Parts: sequence; C-alpha cells; structure tokens
Amino acid sequence: MPIDAHQHFWDPARADYPWMMAPELAPIRRAFGPADLAPLLQANGIDASIVVQCRSSLAETEEFLGVAHATPSVIGVVGWADLTDAALGDTIDRLRTLPGGSKLVGIRHQVHDEADPDWLLRDDVRRGLAEMFARDLTYDFLVRTRELPAAIAAAKAFPQARFVLDHAAKPPIADGGSAEWSERIATLAACDNVWCKVSGLATEAKWDDWGAERLFPFVQHVAKCFGEDRLIFGSDWPVCLLAGSYGEIKSALEVCLAKLGPSVREKAFGVNAKAAYRLVD
Repeated sequence: MPIDAHQHFWDPARADYPWMMAPELAPIRRAFGPADLAPLLQANGIDASIVVQCRSSLAETEEFLGVAHATPSVIGVVGWADLTDAALGDTIDRLRTLPGGSKLVGIRHQVHDEADPDWLLRDDVRRGLAEMFARDLTYDFLVRTRELPAAIAAAKAFPQARFVLDHAAKPPIADGGSAEWSERIATLAACDNVWCKVSGLATEAKWDDWGAERLFPFVQHVAKCFGEDRLIFGSDWPVCLLAGSYGEIKSALEVCLAKLGPSVREKAFGVNAKAAYRLVD
C-alpha cells in the first residue's frame, strides 16, 4: 500500500498560522482539505496518507482525528500536544477516546522555531517524551542543522523509542548543502531508532530550479546514512506547491529513490512508514 507519510490540512480563515504570514507563502495561504487531496492521491497511485500538525494547538489535533475518522485514506495523525505539560499523559489518553483517536500515531513540535537550540534537552520536555513513548507513540523531529545535536541526544536517551526526522532536517539545498548538516545527519542516523522522511526537499532548494538532479545528492546522503529500511516518502503537500505540483514532487523523489535501487523506492513508499508509526492495515 503506497503511503504519503507527510501532508497537511489547514484553513487560514478559521485559525492562525504565524509561519504562513511571509509574503512568499501567499500562494498557499488558503484552505486545503481532504477533498483537495483525494484526487491527487488517486492520480499519483497513493492509497493512504498521514496528516501532520501545522500549529501548536490541541484543537487542531482533535480536528485532525475527526478528519481521520471520516476519511479512510487518512490512516494516521501526527498531532501536537504540549510536551512540557505535566498532564500530557492524561491529554494523550483523552485524545485516544475521541472519534479517530486510534489513528493518533505521533506527536510533533516546531522545535526549529524555539529560541533555544537545546529545547529537546529540557527536563520537562524529556518528561513529556517519556509519557508519549510509554503510550507507544512516535515523535517527529522538526529541526534544522542547528537543533540536530539535541535531536541526537534525545534519540540516544530513549533507545527503545521511535523517532522520525522530518524533511531530512531541511538541508540548505539552495546554498549547495553544508558539511555540518551532512556530518550531523550521519551521527543521528547511527541511532537505529530514527527514521528519515524524504520530504520537503524541493522547498529547501530554489523554487524555480530544483528538479531530481538537484535533490539527488541529498537523498543519496540520507540513504547512505539511514539505509533502505529507514527512509520514508512524504509529499509535504500543500507546502510543496510553492515549488511544484504534487505529481512533480512525487515523480522527482521517485526518480531519486529508484536510482538507489528498487527495494529502496518500494520500502520508502509504505513499508517503512508502517514500521515507524506502527500502522495497521
């Protein structure tokens, strides 16, 4: 079952998305929902998707669970909950009682927007991670190169837990990459409890000059570091529309993954997501 393990829904008319206010993001500052995604999945041979948080809001997580309950193709929700809240465990337990609650597979926080690069190392955050791992949820790292050392420390602190690195930590593709990113990715990948999403790469390149040939060196590096069993495809739709259509993004990543071998491509489009998020058919 081909899976898109990273997509979003939002409606700026109903909620605030501070990150979306930059002028260059105007093309995606409108509502996107399941009805918009469904024909794209069908046209591109994708059977199911995982919807991922867009803002620090429990209300959004609850809404996404409701969407997942009503939308068979949405097989998982990576929501948001306050890791620093002493009552996090109770919050997760409550979320799971809601319609769609069984589809809560992970938690994410926009760590790269925190002033402190070591936010993941805070005692209250570690306590929250322990609470969610005790409930068999996966944690999605939303970090850049700056926060990778803290992500590495977190992965080492919870060796029995599951982590997924979103967007390969957003490599500086438009600037030609960096040795620091490459080295830190390799160190994180040495933690065998971390998977890496091959997602969000086109928007880290120049939006009018990105294609498969530009992305391939970065896909090749994460593939070398994580191996074929820990790479996961994600479209990052509708953010990806800033650079290209859903089909263009999928095709480019498919080309990159296929260059690395048929089993790499096959596993990245479903098998690995099932393992990382404990998805059930």
